[in-house]
Amino acid sequence: MFNNQSVRYHVQGGQRIEGSVIVQGAKNAALPIIAASLLAKKGQTILHNVPLINDVYVAIEIARALGAKIKLHEEEHVMVIDASDITTSALPAEMTNMIRGSVLFLPPVMVRTGSVTIAKVGGCNLGKRSLDFHYRGFVRLGAEVTEDEERISVHMGQHRGAYLYLDTPSHTGTENLMAAACLAKGITTIENAALEPEIADVANFLNLMGAKISGVGTGILQIEGVKELSAVEYTIMPDRIDSGTLAMLAAATQGDIALVGGYLHHFGIVRAKLEQMGVEFMEDGPVIRVRRRGTLRPVNIITWPYPGYPTDLQSPMIALACLATGNSYIRETLFENRFGVVQEMGKLGASILLDSPTSVVVKGPSSLQGATVWAHDLRAGSALIIAGAAAEGTTIIDNAQMIERGYSAIIRRLSSVGISIKEERAEAASVA
Repeated sequence: MFNNQSVRYHVQGGQRIEGSVIVQGAKNAALPIIAASLLAKKGQTILHNVPLINDVYVAIEIARALGAKIKLHEEEHVMVIDASDITTSALPAEMTNMIRGSVLFLPPVMVRTGSVTIAKVGGCNLGKRSLDFHYRGFVRLGAEVTEDEERISVHMGQHRGAYLYLDTPSHTGTENLMAAACLAKGITTIENAALEPEIADVANFLNLMGAKISGVGTGILQIEGVKELSAVEYTIMPDRIDSGTLAMLAAATQGDIALVGGYLHHFGIVRAKLEQMGVEFMEDGPVIRVRRRGTLRPVNIITWPYPGYPTDLQSPMIALACLATGNSYIRETLFENRFGVVQEMGKLGASILLDSPTSVVVKGPSSLQGATVWAHDLRAGSALIIAGAAAEGTTIIDNAQMIERGYSAIIRRLSSVGISIKEERAEAASVA
């Protein structure tokens, strides 16, 4: 159930994280897979390892508003989707203004009904994230796009394969064009496709449905159009950002934690950077042990599309770097509004210099003291949990509902491994 209400977290510092915690299903795979499920005209799709996060609850309501029947078995993290009847081509504005992931519903609705309209798109306020290349790609596939002051309308004409090139390897753009091409007539080639593991997960899901996507895991995808896709059963991959956040929390609290259901190869450069700082990793099948014993060393980070350092772990790294001995240099190349956490870290006593609009110098180690702070976005919120756990006294995180957009059962999971964290919720309406 999605609760659209004000939430604040109370984090008591000085607690060491220790024990084992289950890694949630990947947010950035679950959302496109839920949307892609609507491409099946008949049957029931069963999804396992679904993360119980607010963005997923909103995606469910969008799918239901379009006519899909969805049953979520929360205790088992299983979702059953029957998209036999898609009854409307208009994405509900009251939902699309909540999450940017709502754009993932454009291709299935466009393909199923022949057209789709969308008003505004919400999510974290991270700056300009143009959707123009999505629409240009749809046009190349045979669609006509019109726009007025309130909404964008896409009408599919002769649905045909095409050569597509992405100016930047966009995660959502790759997923949207890949989904749109699966049922096009002929061959579609997508060059400069995004390389994130979640892209491969979505492609594997589509292929299981009957799509013919080759080049999975590379920057060049080739999609041979098919006549129809079928409902299937599929398990969503683990969330590497969840794993990375938990690993940084262990490092910040000089902890020792086992990440159950995660994969070390998903960490990529994040593992290398954390090891440079003095964090140890050990892998035993789908269990990763993360611990830190000695002093944290400083680090240099430049965010970049995968396999580069993920922007979603930039804010948590700022929090961790505040505890390192020496200066860390962090540069953001993807979103211009990713440094909202800097001002909040200052309230906790961190020494961070905004060197330019796209880079900061973190001077450590800082003696962090509990304070009242604001979660400007999802990942800034997770960074403040890390900082609060390492600070002296109590940290109060306002606007913490942003954190629940991407982290499942965060209070329960962190409490189970020794972090003293409690929630305070305002009364508000909910969406079942």
